[in-house]
Amino acid sequence: MTNSIKISTALLLAFFFINKFHAQDFQGQAIYKSHQKMNMVFDSTEISPERQSALNEMLERQLNKVYVLDFDKEQSSYKEQEKLEEPQQSGMMVMVAFSDGSSLLYKNIKEKRYSSQRDLFGKEFLVKDELEIIDWKLTNESKQIGQYTCYKATKTEMTMGRITIDGDGNRTEEAPEEIIITAWYTPELPVSNGPDLYWGLPGLILEVNDGSRVIICTKLILNSDKKVSIEEPQKGKKVNEEEFEELMQAKMEEMEKIERGGKKREGEHIMRISVGG
Repeated sequence: MTNSIKISTALLLAFFFINKFHAQDFQGQAIYKSHQKMNMVFDSTEISPERQSALNEMLERQLNKVYVLDFDKEQSSYKEQEKLEEPQQSGMMVMVAFSDGSSLLYKNIKEKRYSSQRDLFGKEFLVKDELEIIDWKLTNESKQIGQYTCYKATKTEMTMGRITIDGDGNRTEEAPEEIIITAWYTPELPVSNGPDLYWGLPGLILEVNDGSRVIICTKLILNSDKKVSIEEPQKGKKVNEEEFEELMQAKMEEMEKIERGGKKREGEHIMRISVGG
């Protein structure tokens, strides 16, 4: 009973703030930092520990990203802040098995749809699909993120089964796993939005943890005199999410066949990276 009262209080608080800002043209910009864990599988045992350490540091830097979310009450655009590219390590071929983002992600909360501009081995795609209705479980647990009181919400999700192919072409399949995604949202900011494809809570999502990736808001700019720039991507071959996933899987299998059938140059090592927990 107590938990139900506390959750109801949080929802009433959200209703209060939504009505408080209703007369305003509420808009803002949120800066998020994202850190992604990784699981590296080396196809060669010839790499020295020092070399492995240097590669780990390089890849950690690449996976620590900063994103900008421009939003109003009904829509948003989410994109990575530009940064200098990492210098490529000589003598090392890297195949990334999964990419965790798009160059530009547009969400329309009112129409429950999104558009995502993505690059697949140099070819641009425009992924357009419906937003997933997320079955969030609200809790009474709270914490402070900056100056805002945030409440915890969770959802359960099944991961995709991971497939590993070694240098000899041996294929290993791992069973899908059940993971719990945790989000922290604040009813003090009356937008049902958040980073990446996360949305659907009674307040802006300031932190997400899916077990392998943590995204946290580090800065907020609200209702500034300058109107935020919310752009919807237009370039690229139009596909839906399922079609893009099939194209990506086919391309990865093609690259693995080329890798197994090709010859490495002298002094070159092959490294496959699987991004995830």
